[in-house]
Amino acid sequence: MSYDVIVIGSGPGGYVCAIKAAQLGLKVAVVEKRATFGGTCLNIGCIPSKALLHASEVFAHASHGMESLGVETGKTKLNLGKMMEHKDAVVKSNVEGVAYLFKKNKIESFIGTGKLLGEGKVSVTDDDGKETELEAKNVVIATGSDVAGIPGVDVKIDEKVIVSSTGGIALEKVPEHMVVVGGGVIGLEMGSVWSRLGAKVTVVEYLDSILGGMDADVAKQFQRILAKQGMEFKLGQKVTGVETAGKGAKVSFEPVKGGDTETLEADVVLIATGRKPYTEGLGLEDAGVVLDERGRVRTDHHYQTNVPGVYAIGDVIAGPMLAHKAEDEGVALAEIMAGQAGHVNYDVIPSVVYTQPEVAAVGKTEEELKSDGVKYKAGKFPFSANGRARAMQASDGFVKILADAETDRVLGAHIVGFGAGEMIHELAVLMEFGGSSEDLGRTCHAHPTMSEAVREAALATFAKPLHI
Repeated sequence: MSYDVIVIGSGPGGYVCAIKAAQLGLKVAVVEKRATFGGTCLNIGCIPSKALLHASEVFAHASHGMESLGVETGKTKLNLGKMMEHKDAVVKSNVEGVAYLFKKNKIESFIGTGKLLGEGKVSVTDDDGKETELEAKNVVIATGSDVAGIPGVDVKIDEKVIVSSTGGIALEKVPEHMVVVGGGVIGLEMGSVWSRLGAKVTVVEYLDSILGGMDADVAKQFQRILAKQGMEFKLGQKVTGVETAGKGAKVSFEPVKGGDTETLEADVVLIATGRKPYTEGLGLEDAGVVLDERGRVRTDHHYQTNVPGVYAIGDVIAGPMLAHKAEDEGVALAEIMAGQAGHVNYDVIPSVVYTQPEVAAVGKTEEELKSDGVKYKAGKFPFSANGRARAMQASDGFVKILADAETDRVLGAHIVGFGAGEMIHELAVLMEFGGSSEDLGRTCHAHPTMSEAVREAALATFAKPLHI
């Protein structure tokens, strides 16, 4: 069987690439090792975790967030089984949606493990061991990433007591104490779910701050908010061991700068120390595809590997491991394979932490601008001075905008607050078109809205805010 494009992997990068290529008139096939499409994101990552985040937020709000608004209810009761059913139903709906889109766009699918046999050839081995050989002008590796574990520490993840994010979204009961190893996005999101449902949550992080790589102002404020919600933090700590102990587990760690070892006992330990590119069993080495020093597939600016006609996108190549980054690369690559000019602006890729409140960012941090020697100006506005935020009891956080000191072009934006993940796109669009803080500050915003805080931060950047 011969195709214009074979995509190995049906996560956000792979399925979007396949759909766009088919829309552009190419004959497309997708190879997927799971029984359902959507990759990690739809099956065991982004989508199910957001379902639990929302459900746990509703539970927490009903438990202790409504009385001051004049809404009185009886004692709330958690039905974890029902909550998990909601999560599973959301996953089912999304993966079936991808299957429908494949059918609609006449994309053929092969369930099994894909392996690159060389230029233009792919084999697919199903669960019964049957092998099918496919041919294509172009092959796209979109196999995503896998749990990284803890560097230098042998950890046996059983997905019951010592869990990755996969087990973290499927616990059968709320643990009394959960230790989260890693203070990044995944650890804080999943930690906040179980904290809201009643667990004591302790985060152990190697760095001196959470959300490594994000703006320092954001990280500090966000940590204070999470601490107020009950989460505890052990920062600047190197984990030296994680092992089961009785019905639970224990985590040993010591200060990065030197000091005594400390041990915490927990019912569940969540390993959330990042992800690594998934390249195992793809036949890349035999096919001559070059990997970089971090095990990622090395590509040029058009996503092509050193082997002609073999491309790669998403978590398996360099860049932030974000679903929407993979999607944009999928679209760009499909356009390139169809003879068009595909492009991704990596300076304007937003990132969001879907906790409550949310954290969102796009572009440069203040620390990056200082390191690069860029002269900049910063404007900041707190949600505590926003009327809509007060009305919603959502006054935690702020908006921060960074602009070039001479041209006023916005270089970065950072938001901690309710709905930050939605508000960040106003700034992403502004930056995509090279806009200035004055452009934004002089644009009328509806009142009362949370987005007025974005405008006020822009006013604070090029002039003065009106409401503080």
